[in-house]
Amino acid sequence: MPTVIGHHDISKDKDHWLNSPKREELFGPLGVTNIRTFVNPDDPTKVAVLMDVPDMDAFASAMQSAAAAEAMEHDGVLPETMVILLEA
Repeated sequence: MPTVIGHHDISKDKDHWLNSPKREELFGPLGVTNIRTFVNPDDPTKVAVLMDVPDMDAFASAMQSAAAAEAMEHDGVLPETMVILLEA
């Protein structure tokens, strides 16, 4: 199962982002597990998510969905800053 890192900037308070249920709501049904969050201590508008993704095609489709756009809007994610990294 590949491990994925997604890092991006946020426009809202880091506590709002950290406490949001949207990650689990979006990724849980896809079987994504071991979701861990990270915040840059020097710039709390820069955050990351590390997770295990069983189906990369389903993940890619979900990231293009209206549900993902709504989750990002709710969480204050700046989509243009999103970078997805796959475990090599």
